[in-house]
Amino acid sequence: MSLLPLNDKNLPYPDTMHPVVVHFVIAMVFFAYFCDIAGYLKRSYHLFEVSWWNMLVAAVAIFFAVIFGEFEASLAEPYPAAEPVLVWHTINGWSISVILVAITAWRGILRIRNPLRIPVIYLAVVTFLMCLVCLQIYLGDLVGWVYSLHTVPVVQATKEGLLK
Repeated sequence: MSLLPLNDKNLPYPDTMHPVVVHFVIAMVFFAYFCDIAGYLKRSYHLFEVSWWNMLVAAVAIFFAVIFGEFEASLAEPYPAAEPVLVWHTINGWSISVILVAITAWRGILRIRNPLRIPVIYLAVVTFLMCLVCLQIYLGDLVGWVYSLHTVPVVQATKEGLLK
């Protein structure tokens, strides 16, 4: 039971906030990655700067995405078929947040040491992060589009005991 009144989507506000915040983070990380690749190939200080600031903002914003995700997941009342995907989405989301902050700290150190250069190993690690982000996008799509958590029909079916 929630302390706040819930609507027909089982939320205390009109619609889910997690996807809005997380898409912002995803866009920032993808853009930073492409700026780092282009900056590496072109040896462009300006592209490295754009990448740095995007990573920094994403590293802060991801915690808002995780907070909204955890809150909304706690209200979702997932049915048995959706539970494993929601669990993996949660684990991967927390992992990405920790990795993103660590990579951003590393990127900051690299920026201080030499703003005109990033090592190939950094690009390899960021490529691994991008793979995790792509997996997270897939898992999030399953939660939202396949299992349809926080949609009116699924919330009604769960409340009526049809999805137990």
